[in-house]
Amino acid sequence: MAPNPVNGVNSSRAYEPANDDFRNSSVLIPLITWKKELEVILTLRTQSINHGGQLSFPGGGKEGDETIVETALREAQEEIGLHTSGVQIAGQLTPLYVGHSDNMVTPVVAFLEQEQSFTPNPNEVDEIITVPISKLIEEQHMVEEDWELRGTPYRVPFWNIHRVPLWGATAMMMSELVELYKEFLETNSHP
Repeated sequence: MAPNPVNGVNSSRAYEPANDDFRNSSVLIPLITWKKELEVILTLRTQSINHGGQLSFPGGGKEGDETIVETALREAQEEIGLHTSGVQIAGQLTPLYVGHSDNMVTPVVAFLEQEQSFTPNPNEVDEIITVPISKLIEEQHMVEEDWELRGTPYRVPFWNIHRVPLWGATAMMMSELVELYKEFLETNSHP
């Protein structure tokens, strides 16, 4: 799900830090378990903040001696009003370096086992959406288009699941989650 330059130049170095002074950040990938099927929560970020107007997971920079998990939970509390009771941390996905903001982002997967409502923090979140994981598996929601990003033409894969495309770092993290979910389904469908 990584955008690639149309000219064919390898852009993998954009996902590797040049040195060790990047900021450690984390996002929470909240999975709702109390609905008919597993759903993931995304936020539409307000225009006035970094990555504004994009779909993302709740998250942000590590503060003080926080662990990556504590950062993800704190940010989800701040951004969507997450109640941490009934939250089971499933684990972490592969950390992803986001070069243009110099952040090493660790996705933390959590199962939300107790029903709750969410409230967007208007300073950071315009909208909270939930998407069934099954919708992310369906190929008709996967799209590729040529976009211009920072003055360079890119081939950008994204999920067409909202009026705003799910692309970039969030889509890359989501892709790993979807692959793990597909493996889980395949493993558990055989006797």
